[in-house]
Amino acid sequence: MPSLFSFTPEEILETIRMIQVENLDIRTITMGISLRDCATASLEETCRRVYDKITRLASDLVAVGEEVAATYGIPIVNKRIAVTPIAQVGEPSGEDDLTPLARALDRAAEAVGVNFIGGFSALVHKGFTHGDRALFNSLPEALATTERVCASVNVATTKAGMNMDAITWLGHLIKETARLTASRGGLGCAKLVTFCNAPEDNPFMAGAFHGPGEPECVINVGISGPGAVLAAIRQYPKADLGQLATIIKNTAFKVTRMGELVGREVSKRLGVPFGIVDLSLAPTNAQGDSVAEILEAIGLERCGAHGTTAALALLNDAVKKGGAMASSYVGGLSGAFIPVSEDNGMIRAVESGALSLEKLEAMTAVCSVGLDMFAVPGDTPAEVIAAIIADEAAIGMINNKTTAVRVIPAPGKKPGETVEFGGLLGRAPVMEVNTYSPAALVRRGGRIPAPLQALGN
Repeated sequence: MPSLFSFTPEEILETIRMIQVENLDIRTITMGISLRDCATASLEETCRRVYDKITRLASDLVAVGEEVAATYGIPIVNKRIAVTPIAQVGEPSGEDDLTPLARALDRAAEAVGVNFIGGFSALVHKGFTHGDRALFNSLPEALATTERVCASVNVATTKAGMNMDAITWLGHLIKETARLTASRGGLGCAKLVTFCNAPEDNPFMAGAFHGPGEPECVINVGISGPGAVLAAIRQYPKADLGQLATIIKNTAFKVTRMGELVGREVSKRLGVPFGIVDLSLAPTNAQGDSVAEILEAIGLERCGAHGTTAALALLNDAVKKGGAMASSYVGGLSGAFIPVSEDNGMIRAVESGALSLEKLEAMTAVCSVGLDMFAVPGDTPAEVIAAIIADEAAIGMINNKTTAVRVIPAPGKKPGETVEFGGLLGRAPVMEVNTYSPAALVRRGGRIPAPLQALGN
């Protein structure tokens, strides 16, 4: 496809500026690997096969990523792996504890040099199998005793409804994970995502897994460009909202073209099929690399003010439209992320009182993911955590979109205090939680039926 990737000198210079000044990068190249052929009746043998297959297929992932980054002068920040949901891989063993598989994944990730490996996961939106229950039982210990392993659970879909039994159980598992990693601020919880309508090809952590509809091995690319979008908006302070949408679309188009070019080159050099580009405005704590600051540049005094949801809807829609026109295959989440701890603008908004948990939830109705990387008091009851997850899953289920929750009940912390994670995960101001109890609702259990739009066939 040579014509798709021909660039004018002006475009090349513009891309160089985006990289050098506006924090533009390839946030991740993620190799998806099917582990279905690794499943055996012996957990020990399964662990051996998992380790061997990952280290064989991903042995050159980091080196090739670095070569391509050097060739094109485009930073590729993270190299990662996503695997088949481990509940399915471990199930034939009949074991009740799948922590050994988490440790095998961790060893394999270390051996090939990736920073995260996703897929310690289960899909339980309609109920549990033995393997799903084994994975749930293993979550706290697995997340507390590994460094690179990320976990995810899909608890709801628009077609299936919502599994409240799974959500209730997760409330307790999240609390236990926080307890086991209390010396690190509850860090284990930052590696666990609860989904509604989870995509099978998401390259971003911590929610990445290699879905059952994916090929044997694939390369998916995650792009990030909040700084580039912010700079573009700031050039047009007098533009109306329709014009701003076009400016964002044009920027997203350019960023996505770059991502597909890099992704296809990595794919070619590894001899692995190219999958999708996920164009997600994923913020970092770097100066100017903030989704909240984009919303403020659109016209808000502070993220969280009235109008924030409308501004975020404009941003997310424009990003999707621009990205879809630039790539053969757009997938994953593709839109705008609003993680609190990883975005300096979001942190300021919470600390100033402009952004509450309730407003954050409202924003998730129109953005890519959901309630992401936010901290609540350590003594928050498990039933409240479950109810927060249920509310977010309901937004995804009714609106036929992906939503997710990554919540950290920060041990020993109260509202207004801060929990420090460091690095990519940043710091999270502890947010105030509604103290009225949802326990009676949560304890009813069962499954909330799928909405009427599930009958669209």
